[in-house]
Amino acid sequence: MSTVELKKVKLIEEKEGKYNPAFIAGSTDELNPKHTNGVNSSVTNSKDGTIEEGRPGNQTDDDEDERKLGRYEQWVLNTQNYVYTGYENSSTGVWRGIGLVFLALYLGAFIWSMVYSFDDEGAHRLLGMTVFIAFCVAVHFLFDFYGDNIWHSLSKVNDFFETRLWKNVLKWIFYGIFIAALVLYVIIDVALKDPNNLVSITGIVFQILLLYITSYNPARVRWRPVIWGLLLQLIFALIILRTKVGFDVFDWIGDRVTEFLEHTDAGSQFIFSSGNNEYLQHIFAFKVLPIIVFFSTVTSILYYLGVLQVVIKGVAAIMQFFMGTTAAESLNAAGNIFIGQTEAPLLIRPFISEMTNSELHAVMTGGFATIAGSVLAIYINFGVPANHLISASVMSAPAALAISKLFYPETQKSKTTSEDIKNLEKTNDVNIIQAASRGASESISLIANIVVNLIAFLALLHFFDATLTWFGHRAGLRKPDYPELTFELICSYLFWPLALLMGATWYDCRNVGRLIGVKTFLNEFVAYAKLSELIKNREYYENATKFFPNVTLVKGFDDWVVPQLNKTLTFGFMDISFRRGQRLFRPMLCVVLQILVPLA
Repeated sequence: MSTVELKKVKLIEEKEGKYNPAFIAGSTDELNPKHTNGVNSSVTNSKDGTIEEGRPGNQTDDDEDERKLGRYEQWVLNTQNYVYTGYENSSTGVWRGIGLVFLALYLGAFIWSMVYSFDDEGAHRLLGMTVFIAFCVAVHFLFDFYGDNIWHSLSKVNDFFETRLWKNVLKWIFYGIFIAALVLYVIIDVALKDPNNLVSITGIVFQILLLYITSYNPARVRWRPVIWGLLLQLIFALIILRTKVGFDVFDWIGDRVTEFLEHTDAGSQFIFSSGNNEYLQHIFAFKVLPIIVFFSTVTSILYYLGVLQVVIKGVAAIMQFFMGTTAAESLNAAGNIFIGQTEAPLLIRPFISEMTNSELHAVMTGGFATIAGSVLAIYINFGVPANHLISASVMSAPAALAISKLFYPETQKSKTTSEDIKNLEKTNDVNIIQAASRGASESISLIANIVVNLIAFLALLHFFDATLTWFGHRAGLRKPDYPELTFELICSYLFWPLALLMGATWYDCRNVGRLIGVKTFLNEFVAYAKLSELIKNREYYENATKFFPNVTLVKGFDDWVVPQLNKTLTFGFMDISFRRGQRLFRPMLCVVLQILVPLA
């Protein structure tokens, strides 16, 4: 077709409303001859010189009137075109108006709820949710309007820490004040109140020295991220464990998370049960694993709405300001608090190819140190308190960067600046329904990986234990006189000193060492499953003492027995308690150890 004819086609399209979704005339792609349903479709010139689009080769002249629009149809088409064009030109204002209407309705409902039932626990939830949403919106607009200035200011702060004034004078003054304050606090609030905390402090110092000795380049270690990472961890621990408000807040958050995850049962009952809760007979497959689907869906929705990006950028800015880490690794560490080791690096995907080895090491360490939200849901169903897991995950983010920069210090100049990551990558989802569906679909691979790994590692553990037990029987290691030789027995002695440095009580050290060994050499799911057995044993014994006050507990070498109920508690239970105000430094060392185990 000639250029003149193409221009005529374009004029016809513009005249009849090319941008109207109701316009059904053939596109320019149909100008080429093609075969459709056995009829040759082509573009021909009529006698009067007009262009006839998409006319079948066997169409007669009498059929031409069927393609023309009447006055009414033309009026409808013009009206639709006018409305559509007007919407395209003012869509932003329309949606802002709709948003203001919904905001006014929400504020009205919120004010009425606060006045009507402020003392109700549900009103407190509504207040907390509203404050959190307002905070996220404020941070979002703050980064939108002043994002460049914020990231630029953070870069200036990092530049100040590279000046000679800081390195030669102010740094040593700060370190002296910090060490003196820490020693004074340890003496007054730790040693005098609970001397057992000194064991955990010794463990932290031992781990830091061990990492420094085995560091990739000890001479290039920058102590700012190390000290500030541990200091932020200590601050979180003080807030959570030593203040009533902090403890109550995290305890409340843990209860709400547990309550939120219980909504998964509605879908599980519909799929796996006929109304009698038969799915609970296979609790891990039909109750625990479906939680991953639900949590992955919610996470995908929050990411689509931009909520996670706002929170992650805020946390990353705080860590970068205090620790002096690069923008990309700080952002990844903050993301690991909320999302998994696989998803968090997607936040910095455009910069991964240019990251230094130290930055890549920080990315991997942060992924191992924290607990993904979907996996956290499984551990909660194992019986581990939600507030413990949430607080540990928050404390692990700065600790992971500190340990990483100690073990693999930065020896190159980072190519990633703060300005590069001010706009996080968004999803390609068209709407919230697609985001929810994508989140549910992505959980399939995670569930499959968990299932096959559990089957594989539990089978390997059973085979290895059977082999060791067989060799042990040859040497006379048989119950009840001696414990049977197993992999877990070896780990309980191998990691006994490490458990003692963590602050575990003398008779808990073997159980703690056993769990560390299983997590290190096998799989963390297996370790948490073993931990859930100890938790259930403790719950069983506490419930038994309520109904039968005269119940006694006979402690064997490994297993404990309740003779009155003819019940054997495999490996007994542990006495470790993380109640508020007890053993402040033990959770910190547990976090450090969680980071060190994958590095080993």
